[in-house]
Amino acid sequence: MRKIIWVIVLMVLGASLFAQKSKMTPKQLIELGRVGGMGIDEGKVVFSVSKFSFDTKKKVQKIYEVSINGGKPHEITKPNLVDKHLSPDGKYKIVIKDVKLLKIKGKDYYPELAKSNMMVIDELNYRHWDTWEDGAYSHVMYVSTNPKDTVPIDIMKGERYDCPQKPFGGAEDYLWAPDSKSILYVAKKEVGTAYALSTNSDIFQYDLTTQKTTNLTASNKGYDTSPAFSRKGQLGWLQMKRNGYESDKNDIIVRFGKKDVNLTAAWDGTINGFLWSDDGQKIFFVAPVLGTVQLFEVEVPSSAFAKIKMPRQITDGQFDVNGMVGQSGHKMAVSRRDMNHAAEIYSVDIASGHMRALSHVNDTVYAKINMPLVEKRMTTTTDGKEMLSWVIYPPDFDPHKKYPTILYLQGGPQGALSQFYSFRWNFQLMASLGYIIIAPNRRGMPGYGVAWNEQISKDYGGQNMKDYLSAIDDLSDEPYVDKSRIGAIGASYGGYSAFYLAGHHEGRFKTFISHDGIFDWRSMYGTTEEVFFPNWDLGGAYWDKNNIAAQKAYHDFNPAKYVAKWDTPILIIQGGRDYRVPIGQGLAAFQAAQLRGIKSRLLFFPEENHWVLNYENSLIWHREFARWLRETL
Repeated sequence: MRKIIWVIVLMVLGASLFAQKSKMTPKQLIELGRVGGMGIDEGKVVFSVSKFSFDTKKKVQKIYEVSINGGKPHEITKPNLVDKHLSPDGKYKIVIKDVKLLKIKGKDYYPELAKSNMMVIDELNYRHWDTWEDGAYSHVMYVSTNPKDTVPIDIMKGERYDCPQKPFGGAEDYLWAPDSKSILYVAKKEVGTAYALSTNSDIFQYDLTTQKTTNLTASNKGYDTSPAFSRKGQLGWLQMKRNGYESDKNDIIVRFGKKDVNLTAAWDGTINGFLWSDDGQKIFFVAPVLGTVQLFEVEVPSSAFAKIKMPRQITDGQFDVNGMVGQSGHKMAVSRRDMNHAAEIYSVDIASGHMRALSHVNDTVYAKINMPLVEKRMTTTTDGKEMLSWVIYPPDFDPHKKYPTILYLQGGPQGALSQFYSFRWNFQLMASLGYIIIAPNRRGMPGYGVAWNEQISKDYGGQNMKDYLSAIDDLSDEPYVDKSRIGAIGASYGGYSAFYLAGHHEGRFKTFISHDGIFDWRSMYGTTEEVFFPNWDLGGAYWDKNNIAAQKAYHDFNPAKYVAKWDTPILIIQGGRDYRVPIGQGLAAFQAAQLRGIKSRLLFFPEENHWVLNYENSLIWHREFARWLRETL
């Protein structure tokens, strides 16, 4: 009898503690600690934590270190990590500086009119991502560490090329050779229209003695990126083969003398990033697989003619290994996240794949949060394939109730829909608002083989749209889904998908949200900056009447063509400094909806690009997102 009473007491206490837990709020989400791995110093993992506070309106960053075997992290002031800018012999240091090489602004031509703010533009590539070209180029330089020698030497002198590459290149774009006699750097050495049409970046080597530059990857016409030397001095890098295809299969290349060997050519996947093992006999890499991102290793053959072994997957689970920090003995430090947890630092036993948390930055916050349930769901597509979707249920989910449900439309289009944790499109937060979310890994996503990933190109309004609808129709058969309250939301390609489905959904959806989505392919082609993207994925220019694929894309797959069928409320979000999907796309869609008499709203962020980066803008984004769904769903 006493045992029964004690069990009842425990159940009541457990229910009480459960009830005391709250749901994630936008403010909590934005104020979470954001963890980034920095490196390893003699078995100690160094990582940074940045936190923003709405009370102080400030972001504070701190640096910590912890043993790779576990323990309590402690704060440090200056990490003892290798400075990649310093040459191995300590004699020189790399510096990055902008060099003005081209006249662009009115005052460049007419110095006496210094208050003018116009531009004179003679060629394409006049803006990129969120920045207008000003005639200055980022160059790699080096300078002696002797305090008396302060004049840097520009190894790209006179060249109208950037390193780091714009818009996202960083320190991974340059490095010293192990003998300190040369510098390697990545650049796309094209200008004007050729730059806008090409993805052909190469790895160049500058010899400090001869002052000559050699193109190490001239034979490859696609991306060559992320060069890195093993401790034995062997060079490896990432490579895509086809020029103009930004989402091509990314492989690991290793150089043996004058011969290059592709270590992952036979592996049916694509690489996110790689890291040499300490002994140089293996390469670790992270890659998408089945709705997650996992850690792998591949052996480096003993020679260019030795047999290449298939990669081995090290980790496995419902999470993303979204970054590698470094190796220490038989362990690897990585960054790991899932749909309920922002990134933290973990150690991985390389042999077994066992993982152990090393940082616990956000544990206190999450301990007070009632977590959503995240499950895999398999759906048979219209062409008989099996498609994985992630389904996220509200924290207090009751299968006997009915819930409004949201179809999430992934961007990219070839972006992995893995166990990511976004500070914008955050499924934990959406589910905490009381919605079920389904996020299908439709055609055009890595992690299911190259063919699945590539199918979407030149078929934007085709099979992947059917995949979306197969996923939501399948879930709608569940008794807990309120079929009268289903919405569809997405950004970038997901925003395009929302615009397209608004004219093709046959009454399925009660509301749409489109963030920086493509509305009219003709105007998009005329104003986007990376022209190689529509050239590859649509097939070419809209005026090419002989190109059947392009003509189909610009007509049959153009959301603007189907505005007459729009009949559903739509929230449209647009960044003023988004030059990838320029401002006219969102404004034209909003004007069309308004003139059609459809309930619609425009959120315009003048200073934001393709994302929303300002913390206060981000909070408003979340509040308006929730308000719109309350009103329409």
